[in-house]
This record gives sequence, C-alpha cells and structure tokens, in this order.
Amino acid sequence: MTTTGRRALLVAGAAAGAAALTGCTTSSDSGTRRPSAAELEAERVARAEAALRLRSATTARGLLERYDATLAAHPALAPRLTPLRHSAAAHTKALAEGGTTVAPAAAPATPSASPASPTASPTAPPASPAATASPTGAPSATAPATGSPVVKPPVAAVPADPKAALKQLAAAAREASDRHTAALLTAPPEYARLLASVAAAGAAHAYLLTEGARA
Repeated sequence: MTTTGRRALLVAGAAAGAAALTGCTTSSDSGTRRPSAAELEAERVARAEAALRLRSATTARGLLERYDATLAAHPALAPRLTPLRHSAAAHTKALAEGGTTVAPAAAPATPSASPASPTASPTAPPASPAATASPTGAPSATAPATGSPVVKPPVAAVPADPKAALKQLAAAAREASDRHTAALLTAPPEYARLLASVAAAGAAHAYLLTEGARA
C-alpha cells in the first residue's frame, strides 16, 4: 500500500472514531436536562400552593368533624345545627377540589427500562391535596409533595351541657375562620377569593352559634 493510501486510511479511521465518540456523548447527555431558573421557581410555587390547599381543606374538615361530634352528642340540636353543618360540608368540598399537581421541574427526556429488569417500575400518581378523599369529600391529612405532614388535632370531647357544646363549636368555627383569613396572604387570587368567602361564613357560624348558646 502506498504512503498516500495508508494516510487516507488513518484519516478515515480517526473520523469514524470521533463520530462514534460524539454519538455516545449525545446519547448519554440527552437523557437528563438541568431545569431552568423559571422552571424551578414554578415548581416551588406549585408545591407551596399544594401545601396551602391541603392545610385549608384540613382546617375545614376539622370543623365539619366538630359539627358531626356535636350532633352525635346532642341530637336535640339538629334543627339548629344541621343547616350550618351542610354549609361546613360544602366549604370542605370546595376547598379540597382543584388541587395542584406538582411535577418535577426536569425529568428524563426519553425514559427507558433497563434490559436487566423484567418490568419497568410503574409511574407513581401525582401528589395532590385532593387525591385521597374521606367520606365527607375532604382530603386525608397526608403530606404534600415536600414539607412536613399536616397533622390534624384530635376532636375534643363534646361537653355534656348543650350550651357549653354550642360555645365550644362556636370557638372552633372562629378558629377555622381565623386560619382561613391568615392563609389569604399567600394564596393565589382565585383560591384567595374562596378562602375569603369561607372565612366570612365561619365568622357568621361563630356568631350564630354564640347567640344560640345564649338562648
């Protein structure tokens, strides 16, 4: 083989090797992508909103359970409490609906299962505050995508005296109203309007129950 032929063969081999190396690098790097600052901020906002919705729905559910406990202990109060209890149930359902699904800011572009694995692992369902509902339509007190779990305090014992029970229920309604009002500071506009409405209704409940306790 002539010198010119050997030189051409070496150049062709080097070019092929470079092309193969470039292909490997592109294949390995295309699987993941670093999220942008905007994507990270959007994920942070979505997680914060999901946590806020979970806390608000848990607060509403706590008041609803207080109504149920009071009615169970004092059936004679049903004519007075049932309309308010229905209102509390509607608030609980409204606050629990429309939960925010939080997805990672960056995910593999082309997910693939390893040949060694017989089956690929199933995709986990998104963490949504309204994903798991109780019989009353409210979400269970589970943890949001990040952060600490929302721990709902146990329902206190209902006083044997009907007037004391109404007073206790009024205090619970007032406390729930205050929590919803505080959540307005960080809630998105649409959810903030709902929280404001529920907070106002809770204050009205507290007033009506207080007047009922004085009767």
